[in-house]
Amino acid sequence: MIRTSTLLAALAIATASPALAQQAPAVDPAKVDAAVKAAFPGAPADWAPRLTPDETMKACSAHNNLPPAPVAQAITAREKATIEYPADGNFIGDWKRGEQYAQSGFGLRFTDYPPRNRVNGGNCYACHQLTKVEVSYGTIGPSLLKYGEIRKFAEADAKLVYEKIYNASASFPCSLMPRLGANKVLTIDQIKDIVALVMSPDSPVNK
Repeated sequence: MIRTSTLLAALAIATASPALAQQAPAVDPAKVDAAVKAAFPGAPADWAPRLTPDETMKACSAHNNLPPAPVAQAITAREKATIEYPADGNFIGDWKRGEQYAQSGFGLRFTDYPPRNRVNGGNCYACHQLTKVEVSYGTIGPSLLKYGEIRKFAEADAKLVYEKIYNASASFPCSLMPRLGANKVLTIDQIKDIVALVMSPDSPVNK
């Protein structure tokens, strides 16, 4: 989803004079909505709804990602209710498959349409360092090196990792991390495999 607050800030800065850059005027949300719609004229029918923010995105945009306590509590409660847990109660899958998903950015991009016979990836490397051998990775999220080892590979922490991947906003309102399970980007089994990548002793993340 595209956060309205980000577009509002960008438009405000772009239209403000240098002298008033620190006092950017308010931007009409209708103009932002029109600009977003115009920017994606060829959006596929099943992709277009992503341009419409849900209740959580609206709240985060309205409060510039820093919602007051009552709003934050409402967000976490709403998002926690979306989490689906593995039927077998096991949160750890196959780290080798998890590594493939973590290194794949396929899925939900314009270049991935029309849909092909290929599973989505989590695009984890775009925000996190996963192994020491990586030479290119994002830094929006924290490094995950030794993540499981630091937490002594505890089962409780594996569950927390699962929940964070499934819906990050359930633990951190307005998290920048995508809601990969709640938005059906990844399946439950895929999430379990990525949890294994982060939490398994044999995973390159913990070597």
